[in-house]
Amino acid sequence: MDYNQIIAKLKSQRNPAAVAGMARYGINPQNTLGVSVPNIRTLAKRIGKNHELALKLWASGVHEARMLAAFIDDHKQVDEAQMERWVADFDSWDVCDQTCGNLFDKTPWAYAKAAEWAGRPEEFVKRAGFVMMACLAVHDKKAADEKFLDFLPIIKREASDDRNLVKKAVNWALRQIGKRNIALNKVSVAAASDIRQLDSKPARWIATDALRELTGEAVQQKLQRKH
Repeated sequence: MDYNQIIAKLKSQRNPAAVAGMARYGINPQNTLGVSVPNIRTLAKRIGKNHELALKLWASGVHEARMLAAFIDDHKQVDEAQMERWVADFDSWDVCDQTCGNLFDKTPWAYAKAAEWAGRPEEFVKRAGFVMMACLAVHDKKAADEKFLDFLPIIKREASDDRNLVKKAVNWALRQIGKRNIALNKVSVAAASDIRQLDSKPARWIATDALRELTGEAVQQKLQRKH
């Protein structure tokens, strides 16, 4: 399938009612067709990996085309410049999360960008930084604990950001790091306890929610089985 055929295929699945529903969940309705993620993934499997096509689809500005671009791009051909261009284009949390979790976290710059973006002021760039931390904690099975220990001071530093999309991503990063293994669970629980002492409503929410999961029976039993 070429670019024009793909755009036509996406537009043929346009669903205005779905767009309205997506908007209620905080997804940007601008340039959005309402195509479901499973349908986009099915299309991605048909297309296969194609870096040049991914770049064209992203440039279209169509919400679903950008998500498709993240699914079909070849992480081995992604460079830092592309990552910076795309992160600057993020305008919806779902495209941010899918791009970070399906493409960016596989690049050699993933850890550096996670740390860098988490300190940036732009809402979606900052969210991307913490989403990367969460996704790396889940996907990079062989990474040393030190890589994630480096993220904890950043999580504490940014825990007072009261923007909902940032707050939830900070919480997600903390929880995923804390579920990686017993050692990281202990330091993540300690970090969450420190964060809870901050004079900040979002920080207290982030910490309380994380502690509930990280000290809960389900997580503790799972970590013991993995140990």
